Amino acid sequence: MTAALVAGLLAGYGIAVPVGAVATYLVSLTARTSLRTGICAALGVATADGLYALVAALGGSALAAALRPVLVPLRWASALVLAFLAVRGAVTAVRHYRGHRLATRSAPPPPSPARAYLALLGITLLNPTTVIYFAALVLGTRATEAVSPLEQGVFVLAAFAASASWQLLLAGGGALLGRVLTGSRGRLVTALVSSGVILLLAVRMLL
Repeated sequence: MTAALVAGLLAGYGIAVPVGAVATYLVSLTARTSLRTGICAALGVATADGLYALVAALGGSALAAALRPVLVPLRWASALVLAFLAVRGAVTAVRHYRGHRLATRSAPPPPSPARAYLALLGITLLNPTTVIYFAALVLGTRATEAVSPLEQGVFVLAAFAASASWQLLLAGGGALLGRVLTGSRGRLVTALVSSGVILLLAVRMLL
């Protein structure tokens, strides 16, 4: 039981800690909106990680084999979604900055916490790296010993908890960043840098 708990925690942090496009978008979203929205978005990412951990624990080798033919389409879909978010974020930031300077338009309402949760859940589910990562871990474990359903459950819950704790930390950092960069120019620069990083990571995903 302890081994499954430790394995789940390590697996969750292993996939969550590397800062990629999703993490960059999460921090940027929280900085532009609110901590509540960021927390819901963070839980969306963690939910996707938990679902993939569950599917990988139940699917094993069959899952890895089934994913092989659709790996390229999934990668393209993920890259296109991230590129769209990057471009939209940059355009929105420039529009808000100009609107603020001209004082002719008010900013549109930020996404609701529920919408932020669903958006980050969908983005993370499109990432094939996550399921391949968990499938590889599960396959390595099953190669040496049988795993009981209880241990599988502990592994999945621990992976979800680890991912959630890290994503919530990123959301907290985004909220702090939003408080520091209160000026319109600071928010513009932050949004443009974030969009640039997301776009580069999306392109890298295809190479």
